[in-house]
Amino acid sequence: MKKKTLDEIISKQVERKSLAHIINTENGDEFIFANGKKTDYPELDKEIIDCIRFDRSKLVQIDNKSFFIDVYNPPLKLLIIGAVHIAQHLINFANNLNFDCILIDPREGFANKERFADVEIYNNWPDEVLPEIVIDERTAVVTLTHDPKIDDVALDYVLDKSCFYIGSLGSKKTHNARVERLSKKHSGKKLAEIHGPIGLDIGARSPAEIALSIVSEMISKLRL
Repeated sequence: MKKKTLDEIISKQVERKSLAHIINTENGDEFIFANGKKTDYPELDKEIIDCIRFDRSKLVQIDNKSFFIDVYNPPLKLLIIGAVHIAQHLINFANNLNFDCILIDPREGFANKERFADVEIYNNWPDEVLPEIVIDERTAVVTLTHDPKIDDVALDYVLDKSCFYIGSLGSKKTHNARVERLSKKHSGKKLAEIHGPIGLDIGARSPAEIALSIVSEMISKLRL
């Protein structure tokens, strides 16, 4: 790998940009494929985009040429709004899946190191801290408090971002009321991006099962 290519990869990683390093294995030519770029081969473009989406590197044959696609994605990030019991299980699942987890809840009695030892905690209101956090297409956001003063503020902010997943805890009735409140500022198309009731329908009852349904829906949205 040329130093110029390595420097570009490092720079993109610092900026949390997804990219792929493409090598023509026959002649050694190499280039960086980042968001919005195209090659001379539409089929190769599709292969690269799929590799970036599914976090995998592979060798492909295009027009009798051999290319190795080496993917460099920033870490997945999970922003959890609400230090409830479900959040404890959700963080465990997400950590095992290599997500960088951040917990946001202004209520220090709930969000503290005694209850959440292995996560970055912000005891702030969402609108105070979210502007300081990089939120991009590798970010998932989950709201769990059931308190519109906390959840709605977070949703109002992240709906204008490029998160790959947004989910909110609550019944259908709760979610319909949430959508109605947020419709004053956001379009129906935007509000449809909120997964609510949250999680895959697996008949979950316990906090651990609900957390499992949430992380399963997150991965489904990321990969499918």
